[in-house]
Amino acid sequence: MRRREFITILGGAPAAWSLAARAQQPARMRRIGLLMVIPESDPQAREDRHALESGLHALGWIVKRNIDLEYRWTDGDETLLRKYAAELVDTSPDVVMTEGTAALAAALSTTKSVPIIFASVSDPVGQGFITSLAQPGANATGFTLFEFSMATKWVEILRELAPTVKHIGFLFNPVSSGRDVANLFFRSVKSAAEASKIDVYPIPVEKEAGIGPSLTVQAQQLDSGLVVHQ
Repeated sequence: MRRREFITILGGAPAAWSLAARAQQPARMRRIGLLMVIPESDPQAREDRHALESGLHALGWIVKRNIDLEYRWTDGDETLLRKYAAELVDTSPDVVMTEGTAALAAALSTTKSVPIIFASVSDPVGQGFITSLAQPGANATGFTLFEFSMATKWVEILRELAPTVKHIGFLFNPVSSGRDVANLFFRSVKSAAEASKIDVYPIPVEKEAGIGPSLTVQAQQLDSGLVVHQ
């Protein structure tokens, strides 16, 4: 081997050794903080945890090997959520994942820099958490339980079935569906109906026995239709 070739190889060796050393170094442990609105003893908590960890595993993220999950379970208490949100942020997580509206509110009030992924939030745009689902405009993004704009389709379908409809009753159970969620759907139905000069009114019914009398009253009104929300 010529002297020049030897010097060239020797000179390049440190760079090769450096690359090899970096390649052998273990990847940094990533950390996710999870703020939950159900207690750990809840059967749903076990299912949620299994689904998350199985999904991460399928993507190559193994708990305690290259990713650490820091859970905080609550019963939805807002004071406890704020406390746990602060605790999670103090652990310097790569991302915080929240479940439920109250958990998202607590996390956003705690940090404006740590990325937040939310799930099970009924109306993140209407509640002012993000600008839009497509472009959140903040440090939070995620998934919503409902798409309230679909209620406009209910009005369109009803008008196709009954072109002369002038009045729409919105039947809902404020207990099973949740009054806040029902109100958001009602608002969307009302907006779509009023654009076509159709009036809309709520028909809250909590028990099955109340459905019949409500429908009887509804049927007595001419050119009326009904939208039923679960």
